[in-house]
Amino acid sequence: MWALPAWDPATINIPATMGQALCLPGALCSNLFWHIQCVPLPSPTRPVAWPCYPCSLEGFSKLCPEATWLRRALSSAVTTGSLARTSRVLALSYPHVHDGVEILDAKTREKLCFLDKVEPHATIAEIKNLFTKSHPQWYPTRQSLRLDPKGKSLKDEDVLQKLPVGTTATLYFRDLGAQISWVTVFLTEYTGPLFIYLLFYFRVPFIYGHKYDFTSSRHTVVHLACICHSFHYIKRLLETLFVHRFSHGTMPLRNIFKNCTYYWGFAAWMAYYINHPLYTPPTYGAQQVKLALAIFVICQLGNFSIHMALRDLRPAGSKTRKIPYPTKNPFTWLFLLVSCPNYTYELGSWISFALMTQCLPVALFSLVGFTQMTIWAKGKHRSYLKEFRDYPPLRMPIIPFLL
Repeated sequence: MWALPAWDPATINIPATMGQALCLPGALCSNLFWHIQCVPLPSPTRPVAWPCYPCSLEGFSKLCPEATWLRRALSSAVTTGSLARTSRVLALSYPHVHDGVEILDAKTREKLCFLDKVEPHATIAEIKNLFTKSHPQWYPTRQSLRLDPKGKSLKDEDVLQKLPVGTTATLYFRDLGAQISWVTVFLTEYTGPLFIYLLFYFRVPFIYGHKYDFTSSRHTVVHLACICHSFHYIKRLLETLFVHRFSHGTMPLRNIFKNCTYYWGFAAWMAYYINHPLYTPPTYGAQQVKLALAIFVICQLGNFSIHMALRDLRPAGSKTRKIPYPTKNPFTWLFLLVSCPNYTYELGSWISFALMTQCLPVALFSLVGFTQMTIWAKGKHRSYLKEFRDYPPLRMPIIPFLL
C-alpha cells in the first residue's frame, strides 16, 4: 500500500473533509478490491498501522497496472464534476488474500458453505471446484453462482478480484439440475431423425400395410428427398464431432427429451407422408424439384461454410468472442447483412425441402424452426451489439434488411 502525496490539478484530487472518509461508487473500488481512504487536510497523518511509501501516481501505476485504470476512472469523475479537487493524500491497499467466500442458497438464503482464504485471482470455476469438495452431489457444471439471488450466472472465467464484492465475498447458488454434454445432445437429436426417416423410406412392416412392406416408390422426388434428408443429418453429425466448438459444455438433462420429441416427431411425421404409397409429386413436376434441389444444395454449402468460419474464429479450448466477418469464401459474404447466416441458410434448406416435396409437415417444421432460430438469432445479435461497440450497423439478426 502506498500513500500518494499531493497530486497536481492535471491528475486528480479527491474531496474529503476533516474526519470524513471518501466513498466511491462500487464500480471504482469494489471491482478491483481497492480500499480507499482520504487523509483530510491539513493533517498529513498516515493511517495507523499501515506501512506507507511515498510514491507518485505515475510511479504507482508502474508498480500496479490496475492503478492506471483507477486514475482514468477518477479523472473522468473530476471532469464530469462529480468530484472536486480539494484533498491531497490518498491511501490505497490491495488485499492479497480474501477472508473467504460465503455461498448461500439463492432460494432459502441458507448458508451452504464457507471457503476460507480464497486467493483474489481465483476464478469462478476454481470456486465451483472447491464448493464441490464439500457438496459432491453438486458437480461444477451443475452449479450456478451469482452475485444476486435473482441475478445472472457468473461465467467460469470471471476472476474474484474483478467482481464487486468485499473481502468476504457472498455468492448465491442455484442447482441447474442434472447436466449432459452438448455433444451427446446433438448426436442423440440428429441420429434419431436419420434412422427414423429411413424406416419409412424402406417401408418396414407395420407402417403402410403388409402389401407395401419393403416396396419402393416410383417417384424420383421421393428418392431425392431421402438423399437430401439423410445428407442434412449426416452433415450435422459430422459437424458436431469435428467442427463445432461449444462455449458451454453442458445443458440440463431434461432438455434432451424436449429436443428429441421435436426432431424425432417431425422426422416421423414428414417421412410418413413423403414415403406413403399414395404420395403425389409436386404440382410443377421436375422443374419444381430441380429448382428446390439447387436451392437446398446451395444452402447446405452455405451453412457448412458459416460453421467453418465460426470455428476458425474461436481457438480450440477458448471462449474468446470476436466479430465474425466474411472470408474469401463467397458463402460467408452473407455476414455483411446478418449476424447469424448459419440460421439463414438452415431456414433456406428447409424451405427448399418443403418446396421439393410439397409436403405440409415439412412446411410446418420449417415454420417452427424459423420461429426458434429467430429467437436465437435476436439473442446473439443483441449480445454482439452489447459486447462490441464497432459492430456493423447494417446487419440484421437472420433475414437481410427485415428481421
